[in-house]
Amino acid sequence: MKRVVILFTKLCENYLPDAFVFSLLLTLFVFVLSAFFTPHSPTQLVEFWGKDFWSLNAFAMQMVFVLISGHMLATTPLVQLLLNKLTQIPKSETSALIMLSVFSTVSCFINWGFGLIVSGILAIELARKLGKVNFGLFVATAYAGFLVWHGGLSGSIPLKIAGRDEILTKVFPELSIPLSETIFSTWNLLIFCLLLLLMPLMALWMRTEEKVQVPLIKQNDLSLTKTNSFRDHLENFKGFNIIFFMFFVVVVGTGLSRGESLDINKINWIFLFLSVLLHQTPRRFLKALQESFGYASGVVIQFPFYAGIMGLMQYSGLADLISEMFVNISTARTLPLWTFLSGGLVNFFIPSGGGQWVVQGPIMLKAAASLGASPAKISMALAWGDAWTNLVQPFWALPILGLAKLQLKDIMGYCLVFTIFSGLLISLVFLFF
Repeated sequence: MKRVVILFTKLCENYLPDAFVFSLLLTLFVFVLSAFFTPHSPTQLVEFWGKDFWSLNAFAMQMVFVLISGHMLATTPLVQLLLNKLTQIPKSETSALIMLSVFSTVSCFINWGFGLIVSGILAIELARKLGKVNFGLFVATAYAGFLVWHGGLSGSIPLKIAGRDEILTKVFPELSIPLSETIFSTWNLLIFCLLLLLMPLMALWMRTEEKVQVPLIKQNDLSLTKTNSFRDHLENFKGFNIIFFMFFVVVVGTGLSRGESLDINKINWIFLFLSVLLHQTPRRFLKALQESFGYASGVVIQFPFYAGIMGLMQYSGLADLISEMFVNISTARTLPLWTFLSGGLVNFFIPSGGGQWVVQGPIMLKAAASLGASPAKISMALAWGDAWTNLVQPFWALPILGLAKLQLKDIMGYCLVFTIFSGLLISLVFLFF
């Protein structure tokens, strides 16, 4: 396994470009495929690409807030103290990797936004505490827990079809699928439990001798300015932070009491206003904010390009062709497996769970209706496929790479191994259960 990991790592170091260049190459690849396999002219394809180019702007801002608010929260004195306590528990690289893998998998099952950012912070702190470690493996292990998000409590597809989802009811009128048949089904929980066991074992199996010293997350100078000017008194007034934290408590608490779900916006509310409270004053908060923006610079520019790829796939019909190819070789028994695999393939080009449901959901649900397969299982197979190849799709790795100050090639060798073995496990469950 060490030789396999070293081989994958060397291949990634030599051939895998920066994540932004990867998105450019992926765009050209989809453009060429669409030109060959769909009846559209190059000019039309370029128009499809541009049609949705800015469609992910709102989502991009959400992800920027995930990154900067998570980093600001990590630099507060209280969180640093709590992380120091937690990181004192493991005494070796082995126990640290086990803790990190279990924490990441469980937290991403509960909520992907929380799990993704906090697992990255924990990986950095654990690695720093232990001194010289295989840092790329630590960050990859933290990211690998993200694999379970779409089968978990914040999964967009199961939450959509639990209500009156337009895509589901077009194929199955009057049908809504309760969470007991998706997230809390026996086979879905079996996948989660098996991955909870597999991921730490894979992390331990991939340890190599390439170890580095991990620097401390840069701390801001949070000392109060000792002047008596009115401006400085305002900027160092603790009452502002307390008042607006109470605003946050009322807004989020009222929403949750009405039955609203804990979505990415609420996670951002929590991270942001906990940072406001724990940084104590506006000046300290703004200093932390200025430091955090540096981690978001590599993330922002890539969202429009992936939105363009999504539009190109959808409007050209290429996504339909890929899905129908898998449907044509399926039976009622094998359709969940082929749905999972096709979902993993399409996710390279449409790395958004909601976007992929819009593009692929109708085709797979029609196949389920014609073959007599379970719509609940087909929907979740698509959800797991979407989550599975996130490990080798750089789109979702950007926030955690930004925090760790690593490049994609530093973790991709490990992520490839996680992807291969987790894919085999999930495929077996869909085939036999």
